[in-house]
Amino acid sequence: MRDATELGGTVMTVSLKDFYADWCGPCKTQDPILEEVLEDYPGVSFEKVNVDEEQDVANEYQVRSLPTVVVENDDGIVDRFVGVTQRDEIEAALQKAGAAAEA
Repeated sequence: MRDATELGGTVMTVSLKDFYADWCGPCKTQDPILEEVLEDYPGVSFEKVNVDEEQDVANEYQVRSLPTVVVENDDGIVDRFVGVTQRDEIEAALQKAGAAAEA
């Protein structure tokens, strides 16, 4: 999905990557927070990355601890969070990246 937010006359694609592992307890705590946020931001592209199965992607994003959440747009990484991150911080990063909440 693409976010059709206008920024300076251009359409910005906003994505959120959730790096997790099945054995990670805090990752299970992060899941419902992300689900709740993403319900309000349907234009944001969402990808769950299992670090055990996709080590190359985890290395590309220099993921060293779990959970790690990365918010990016067409210009690159806007923000990254390590550990369980609350809704307000994730929302602020999505908005900074150019995403708009659905009314």
